[in-house]
Formats: sequence, structure tokens, C-alpha cells
Amino acid sequence: MKKNSVYLLLCIISLLLITCNQEVTPPPLPDELKDAQGRVVLEGTIRTHKTLSAGKKYILHDEVYVQEGATLTIEPGTVIFCDKESKAVLVIQRGGKIIAEGTVEKPIVFTSAQPKGSRKAGDWGGIVLLGNAPVNRPNPVPEGGLNGTYGGNNINDNSGILKYVRIEFAGIALTDKPNSEINGLTFYGVGKGTVVDYVQISFCGDDCFEWFGGTVNAQHLIAYRGLDDDFDTDFGYTGNVQFAVALRDPATSDQSTSNGLESDNYDPGTISGTDGTPQTAPKFANVSVFLDKAQLPVGTLHGRGMHLRRNTSLSCYNSVFVGHPEGLRLDNAGSPTYNNVLAGTLKLQGVYLVNNNTSLKEANGVSATALATWFDTALFKNNRTTTLGQVMLHSNVFKLTEPNFLPQVGSPLLLSANTVAVPVGLAQANY
Repeated sequence: MKKNSVYLLLCIISLLLITCNQEVTPPPLPDELKDAQGRVVLEGTIRTHKTLSAGKKYILHDEVYVQEGATLTIEPGTVIFCDKESKAVLVIQRGGKIIAEGTVEKPIVFTSAQPKGSRKAGDWGGIVLLGNAPVNRPNPVPEGGLNGTYGGNNINDNSGILKYVRIEFAGIALTDKPNSEINGLTFYGVGKGTVVDYVQISFCGDDCFEWFGGTVNAQHLIAYRGLDDDFDTDFGYTGNVQFAVALRDPATSDQSTSNGLESDNYDPGTISGTDGTPQTAPKFANVSVFLDKAQLPVGTLHGRGMHLRRNTSLSCYNSVFVGHPEGLRLDNAGSPTYNNVLAGTLKLQGVYLVNNNTSLKEANGVSATALATWFDTALFKNNRTTTLGQVMLHSNVFKLTEPNFLPQVGSPLLLSANTVAVPVGLAQANY
């Protein structure tokens, strides 16, 4: 028995030695989690640098956060599908970055994960950037119960790059509470070190673009057939937006009334712990918003080309707003908004209001005559035009499937004599 035991032990030792002397391949690490369609699943928190490759397809699940110190890089041509059931949202937190730099030939696309033909506005949340630039609310948090906070003292804060990016079928309410909506693209206290250029929001279930404070600049924006406002500014936003176009779908509007350009500060003193500064005072230039008034359904909730209210000091230059029932409304009890007009901090110059039922709607306590006298000041080169023919728009300007926004040759919109010099920081250009 003893001999057999010794023999068995020697066999085991020999087997172990043979095994140790062989090159052993470790078991493969688990691959990226994929769904049934082979798409790489993006979920949870991104804590380090991560790159999304154009050679793969991705699906965004639930709330995905890029945390402070991490960078999400997305290669040109990458498509990210976004899950409807989990109300997917991509949130870049303070100190985090997104580098999504597509090209003309290879844009980066965020779209609904629903099958083609079944995708609708509001299928998923959208993209949210939280930054360290100034806002005028104390201890602000993003709407919809998203994690994180925003705002700070760094006007040059950098949240990354969004260039040649298309965001489709986003914009939802995350809860049934007021102010819980997620827009197509939302900027919370984002600084001007961030690059935003050539971004299109299509079929959005809420506002296409919204800025809550911050200093970020943006150029070449497209808002296409959104449900609510095209461009919305709040809480002390002071950046520049130039070369922006919006095409409204007459059959689609929000229950809160849809506007082209909406702006709020809020009345100082109404929120504890703040004096309402910095005041919302962005500069918009070369903005075109188109709505086919002739196709508006009865009882439409399309509202104003421009709705400036709650003590905003937004300024707009060399822009055209076509077809809303109201061209411009100044709004505020006691009219602090109009006080900004009188102070010269709210400026509208080179602005055309075209084909409206009511071109100007005065604020409370301000006479229609006073409002018209200001808007029609010859030096400002504003214009209230009653018919489309007077501005010579292209016949396909309202064609939803194939619009042509360029006016006809000879249009007053193309004449430099009808434009004003824009402030420093904006490029001089006609409409």
C-alpha cells in the first residue's frame, strides 16, 4: 500500500510539473455587454476615459453619467441608439467631458432604439451638460431628478466638444412633476471653453436647445420639427448664439404653447438667496424661424416667434421670425422686461417679423404705441411685414421633407442695407 501511495504521489507531482512547464492561456475576459441585436450596452457611470468606435453600434440604457475627470470620446460616424423603456439620458457632470466631433460626411448620431418607422418625439431623454460657469440660482440641480449640480465661477469652463452631431427623437418628462422635462440638448452652467457647432435637434418632445445660465457660445444650430420651444434661455445665460434655423411642424405643438425663441431671467427677489444676477443676457444673431401659418390647425398652441419675459435682457440681431400668431411678445407683471428695453440692455435690431396675426404684443403696463415706437425706431432697422411675398422666401421654405431656407435673389433679407453691425464676439453677416 505504501509503495502504491508513493507512486501515486509521484504521478501527481509529475503531472503538476508538466502542467507548470506548459504555456497556459488564461480564460478570456468577458466582452462588452451586448444586447440581442449585438449593440454594445452603455449604462451606469463612466469613471475613466472611454471611446466609442464608429465600427460598433451602441445602445444607451437608463441614466448614463460621465463623472468628473472622465472623458467620453465618440468617433466620427458613430451611431448611439437610445432606449425608450428606460428613458435613456446621457449626462456629462461637472468636470466631465464629451468629445463628440463628427464631420460633414460622418456625423455622430444619437437616435431612438425603436425600429425604423416607429420612432417618435420623446422616445428618450436627451443629452445634458453640467458645467462650472455662472448661473443666477443658489445651489441649482438639473430638472427631472437627474444627479449632480451645476454652476460656478469659471466662465471658461470646458465640457468638451459637440460638432456635427445629430440628436433625434429625444425630449421627455422624466416624472409627472412640473419642470421635470429633458430637452434635446440642455446646457446647465456650461462655460465658453466648450465647443458647440453644427448641431441638429430633430423631432424633439420638448425644447430643442435650452440654456440654464452659463457662458457657452454656439453656432450653426438646427431645430427641426420640435414639439415645444426651439431656443430657450434661462437663469443668467450670457453666451452668443449665431447662425441658427428652426422649421416648425404646424401640426405639432406643446400644451404649454410653442415658441421660436423664448427667454427668462426671473424677477429678482422671487427666489431666496439670490439677487437675480447675472441677468439672462445672451446675444442671438442670424436666427431664422419658420412656421407655415396657413397650415395651422384650429386651436393651435403655436405662440410667438419671440417670447421675452421675466426680466430677461436677451438681444437679437439680423434675424427673421415667420408665421407665428404673434411675432414678438414682451411679458411681465409690472414690466421689468420693458424696463430693460428702456435701459438699452434688451436690444432687437435688424429683426424681421413676418406674416403674423399680431406682430407686437405689449407687456403689462406698457402701451402698444410705446412698444411700436421702440421696435420701429429707424436706427434699429427692424421690420414688420404682413405678407410672405414681401420678403421673397423660397417656395419650399416650409416643405417639411425638403426645405429650402435661402430667400430668392433680391429679397430684402439679403441686403446689407437692412442689417446692423453685430456686437463684438459675433461674426458680421447678412441673414
